[in-house]
Amino acid sequence: MTIKLYGIPNCGTVKKARDWLKQHGIEVEFHDFKKQGLNAATATNWLQQRDWSELLNRKGLTWRGLTDEQKQQVVDASSTLTLILEKTSAIKRPLLEQDGRLLHVGFDATAYANIFNVKV
Repeated sequence: MTIKLYGIPNCGTVKKARDWLKQHGIEVEFHDFKKQGLNAATATNWLQQRDWSELLNRKGLTWRGLTDEQKQQVVDASSTLTLILEKTSAIKRPLLEQDGRLLHVGFDATAYANIFNVKV
């Protein structure tokens, strides 16, 4: 039972998730998009489990840095896959995964408490 947290270390939301997990004694393997990248099989697996729009970080600097034309081209899972493989910072973070199953996108303390059966 391997639990992985995918993200970028200096992302504020990822920091909150990592702190919450540490405070609750939950060990996870951290996958740093900047150092380890993202392979197509993992991204495709996520896109099969969640709607493409849920995985896309439209609030971040990466999305805002795209041209209007580039943004308009992201319309489905296939175009999202192309973008997130090229720019992992366009992925909503963090992603919590267990044995290939996506448990949560983003960070929410209540959702994490439910996932890990922790009283808050």
